[in-house]
Amino acid sequence: MGTSLQLVEHLTPGRDLDAYVQNVSTIPILTPEEERELAERLHFEQDLDAARQLVMSHLRFVVHIARSYKGYGLPLGDLIQEGNVGLMKAVKRFDPTVGVRLVSFAVHWIKAEMHEFILRNWRIVKVATTKAQRKLFFNLRSQKKSLGWMNNDEVEAIAEDLGVDAAVVRQMEGRMAATDMAFDAPAADDSEESAPVAPALFLEDKSADPAELLEEQDWEDNSNRQLAAAMGQLDERSRDILAQRWLLDEKATLHELAAKYEVSAERIRQLEKNAMKKIKNALVVI
Repeated sequence: MGTSLQLVEHLTPGRDLDAYVQNVSTIPILTPEEERELAERLHFEQDLDAARQLVMSHLRFVVHIARSYKGYGLPLGDLIQEGNVGLMKAVKRFDPTVGVRLVSFAVHWIKAEMHEFILRNWRIVKVATTKAQRKLFFNLRSQKKSLGWMNNDEVEAIAEDLGVDAAVVRQMEGRMAATDMAFDAPAADDSEESAPVAPALFLEDKSADPAELLEEQDWEDNSNRQLAAAMGQLDERSRDILAQRWLLDEKATLHELAAKYEVSAERIRQLEKNAMKKIKNALVVI
């Protein structure tokens, strides 16, 4: 059936939504006889061109339904596109022998796709997961008389009408009124004291234990003091050799130091070894 609906794909709402709506409104509406003939060709003969005509003739109906869901703050073009998916599913499953018009059968599939899209995108956190919650979600939005919180009489009336407890209605109303918050939003500065705190800021940072950080810093400071004291016990030449061999970014070679002090490289190696031994012994004593 996918190849037979290429024209529908070309009419998928794009940037120019007004042009799309105008185009689908010019597609002729089928008479009951024409609709039945096309449906029978599709149902009994798998005629894909008949499926294309059935879908095309009902695209304006999808636009009409999509406009009734504009209050959810989602793009009308996206709602229409989801509804078109439902329409194509309905056409594929339509049985002309039942004796109902396609529009009566397709409305369920069109709304079902739009409902799924709304529930997936209206909130980051799902507001309705079960079938009963979804029914309550859409019915509650249509029955609320104002944008404010409902009073007890309104809650009781809606609960009785929908066959649920008043507490369930209150819970769904709270979910619908909630707003999304970025998990890792930046912390508020002094000029935004009333701004909400991002949830990520409540998490424990286990990578930095203050006690461990203080212990590590104290150990490093103490080690540096001990090393400085041990280095102070060496003669000037030994200190210079250790510094140039171990403490500088660009370390000197044995031959470079041998040329500086006019001795052999082996003598520099012996002086370095003796100085390191004195450093270790001094650190143990300290």
